[in-house]
Amino acid sequence: MLPTLSHEEILRYSRHLLIPDVGLEGQRKLKSSAVLVIGTGGLGSPVALYLAAAGIGRIGLVDYDVVDTSNLQRQVIHGTANIDKLKVDSARERMLDLNPDIQVDVYNEPFTSENAVGIAKNYDLLIDGTDNFPTRYLTNDVSVMLGIPNIYGSIFRFDGQVSVFDAQKGPCYRCLFPEPPPPGLVPSCAEGGVLGVLPGTIGTLQATEALKVLLGIGEPLIGKLLLYNALDMSFDFVKLRKNPKCKVCSAEPEITELIDYEAFCGVPSYDHDEGAVGGGWDITAVDLAERLKTGDHIRLIDVREPHELEISHLDGANLIPLGEMAGRMSELDSAEDIVLVCKSGTRSARALELLASAGFRKMKNLKGGINAWARDVDSSLPVY
Repeated sequence: MLPTLSHEEILRYSRHLLIPDVGLEGQRKLKSSAVLVIGTGGLGSPVALYLAAAGIGRIGLVDYDVVDTSNLQRQVIHGTANIDKLKVDSARERMLDLNPDIQVDVYNEPFTSENAVGIAKNYDLLIDGTDNFPTRYLTNDVSVMLGIPNIYGSIFRFDGQVSVFDAQKGPCYRCLFPEPPPPGLVPSCAEGGVLGVLPGTIGTLQATEALKVLLGIGEPLIGKLLLYNALDMSFDFVKLRKNPKCKVCSAEPEITELIDYEAFCGVPSYDHDEGAVGGGWDITAVDLAERLKTGDHIRLIDVREPHELEISHLDGANLIPLGEMAGRMSELDSAEDIVLVCKSGTRSARALELLASAGFRKMKNLKGGINAWARDVDSSLPVY
């Protein structure tokens, strides 16, 4: 039996009640629904806000990060007052302020193969607000195995994608992408950037699809991939077909239980802001400063993009962007001591692995990148 609405709720949702496709019964459906939002960042922010405003009775939030100043350019559910606060608590506070009649469950933990089923099984719908491939594949496989639709979204710079993956009615994410891209081929938003309003556009579309699925109205994006480009304001659609040999959603699947998704994708399930390769390859900003001060001959190689030098740079560093490294190795001398530098240590770690495979040994990766240098050595440089 669907729950009733109080007089206050009828007033709150009156604009919904006036729509024949929603009406009183539809609003009662929304109140009885439970949706799990995986990630409370760029995509999760508008999704969570609009689902709360729409009157979804129970909303779960999965995240384990804290609010950082660099989040506020796009993660609109959080505010300056909540910097350093747990994202799930910050989001829950804002959602309940917007709509105190809903229930918000928080899971301050990574979404992993060990806990995913236990968390997701209590919800009617999953919304993928993740920013990495391991969690994306995990969310998909949980969706298929539990028979719960998955509202997918992704963003990068000016481009976004949206689809509804419901293996009972159409393809799943693995039908579209059977294998993840090679590690390092697709940069994260932390590395490549994202237009601040883009996650608002894509997240709102995800919330729209969620309401359509829960209400049983319209034509959800099942079997379709929406492609959006903010620069030319274009919306394109690609038809998707179910893969009869899909390893997860086919009639005879190869994968019937959750796997090690970090090993499968070859990357961690979160962005390492203090990226490092370890194993003796790292050097801290303080140690590098000491070596430079004592006159050690060190060749600094900055692997960022040219436009990033306008933000901050190390004196004497030579620019060889990561994408050009393979073709410009001849510019480097393997007998020199080399220190590789980027924003946070992630791209320089990839450059180090590339050089190591070519036989270079006398090199280090600046742990934490130029941001660590700005924090620990030269405060005149900005952190970005």
